[in-house]
Amino acid sequence: MKRTLHVLVVDDSPVARNLLTEILDAEPDIEVIGTACHGVEAVEKVASLRPDVVTMDVQMPRMDGYAATREIMTTCPTPIVVVSGVGGNTDAEKSMLSLDAGALAVISKPSSPSSPDFEQSARNFINTVQSMAAVSVIQKHRPRANTAATPTQTPVPEFVVASKPRLITIAASTGGPQALRIVLSRIPTDFPIPIVVVQHISPGFTEGLASWLHGSAAVPVKVAEDGEALRPGCIYIAPETLHCGVRSDDKLELSDRPPVSGFRPSATILYESASRAYGRSHIAVVLTGMGKDGAEGLRAVHQTGGVIIAQNEATSVVYGMPKAPIDEGIADLILPLDTIGPTLVQLVNTAR
Repeated sequence: MKRTLHVLVVDDSPVARNLLTEILDAEPDIEVIGTACHGVEAVEKVASLRPDVVTMDVQMPRMDGYAATREIMTTCPTPIVVVSGVGGNTDAEKSMLSLDAGALAVISKPSSPSSPDFEQSARNFINTVQSMAAVSVIQKHRPRANTAATPTQTPVPEFVVASKPRLITIAASTGGPQALRIVLSRIPTDFPIPIVVVQHISPGFTEGLASWLHGSAAVPVKVAEDGEALRPGCIYIAPETLHCGVRSDDKLELSDRPPVSGFRPSATILYESASRAYGRSHIAVVLTGMGKDGAEGLRAVHQTGGVIIAQNEATSVVYGMPKAPIDEGIADLILPLDTIGPTLVQLVNTAR
């Protein structure tokens, strides 16, 4: 018999708490075992109830969602899904910070039951909660007072590309925003080629993601636009509901074609288009993520002579996406997260 999934719902709005509880309790294999109206109560109830998953609001009194997530991941690590109203830049920023603190996913709150898209948004919410329950989370440690952080970094591997790189593509899903921040923060201001990113994220959060990444990167980060010319040293994030590809004339191409393997944007669309346009001058990076989006596209990268870099299992929040090319034996480099950014810089700067 399938095990019942126990969920703690955290939201300062009684209406929202009741709605989320009703949606989850209507699912046969899910039980809401408690609710909390602010972050302080959430921390206490996680410790006492030990839920399988926490749904976390962003803006709350006494302790907001970011602070509560940080405290839970320090004291009692638990899969956390941030459920935001997408009420503006503040919500988006707090949502991204919550991901950085250890939350696994961010999703917009389900629509009102009177809304025509209620069923779809409720199902998306349920699916996200169920998926995140299967993810193993690790404990975050509090920074020690009066000590400077000294990041560790694995040595950059020696690898020479066959052709001078002209484009880097990156794809990620669960755990991706945090991973992207680490990778992109190592890209210098004089980086000579563009980077295009597909990150699976809930509608309403792409602009916030781009803004958050821009704040920690030395180069511009923006949401991609159709027909936009690719500029050296600029990072383009695929819009949340459109496929994003590249053309041989160094321009972006967005489309509303049907989802590929359930995803739009799809990593496969990006990888395949880059393979056609750039061939051996293309570096494809696949980061942490659930499922196998991009696997088919990476075969095209391999066949056209591009370089494939996969994040290793030890540093991936979810090993699904990077595992696919590794299992097929087509990953040229399998690297810990902190080494991917410096490796990209080395490959581009030392290319023949």
